[in-house]
Parts: sequence; structure tokens; C-alpha cells
Amino acid sequence: MAAVSSPDRQPRVLFQRLDPDLPAPTRVRAGDAAADLPASEDTSVPAGGRALVPTGFAVAIPAGWAGLIVPRSGMALRDGVTVLNAPGLIDSGYRGELQVILHNTGAEDLLVTRGQRIAQLLVVEAPPLEFAVVDTLPPGPDDRGGQGFGSSGR
Repeated sequence: MAAVSSPDRQPRVLFQRLDPDLPAPTRVRAGDAAADLPASEDTSVPAGGRALVPTGFAVAIPAGWAGLIVPRSGMALRDGVTVLNAPGLIDSGYRGELQVILHNTGAEDLLVTRGQRIAQLLVVEAPPLEFAVVDTLPPGPDDRGGQGFGSSGR
């Protein structure tokens, strides 16, 4: 079965179980934007350190879409653990196991247990784009120009 969009533009994301005993990634509530991803093995995330945690699932994201691995807010608040390269990007052509780089900002080691929800997969539209190098850029819709960090005030 191909990973294609349905007629109402809702993408169909296929998950392949690499570990038959883990619960499938799912949205906890009907209105949730992302699906929770589990850890497929116990992993220690050292205080101030990081660990690569496999999920036990591979995914097929439709062309024109991309997956973003984002942190779980509860883990961030409770344990000081986040996704190090948030968001982690999963391109539509990738078919390997989803793995999450967790970073422990806390003062104590954290044991992530098998089946624990460690991150979320958010699927977003990624239309094809053409990149072009030009000598000058056209003006933006406002007068911001090159003003960046802190330019909007506190």
C-alpha cells in the first residue's frame, strides 16, 4: 500500500512495525496534531548528556510532506528531557527506523523505559520549491529589511 494523500488532502502515513510488541504510534486525543512515538528499548540518558533511542517503527511519509520529530512537553517539564535536534526532520523518501536523539538537561541520569512515549511525529506539508540565487532580494511585505534578533522589542 502506497503512502498517498486521500482526496480530502489528509496524508496517509504508513508505519511498519519493527518490534511487534510495541503499541502503534497514535494521537492520544482526536484533535492532537502529532502521534506519540515509543522507545523500543530501555535507554539511560545521562545527566547533561544525550542518547539515541530507537522507536521500533519505520515510516512512509507521502511525497510533498515531511515528518518532524518534536519533544513531548511533559518530559521537558517533568524530567528536563528534550529532542536535541528539535525538530528532527524525516524526509518522505526515508524508510529506516525512526530514532530520537534525547538530551537530558537535568542533574540526574534518566532511564527511558521500553514502551515509554519519548517524542512526537508531526507531519507537515512540504511542497516542492525552486531555489534560485539572485544578486538582490525583492523587498519584503514590511520595512523589516535585515533587522533580526531583538528588532521587534521586548
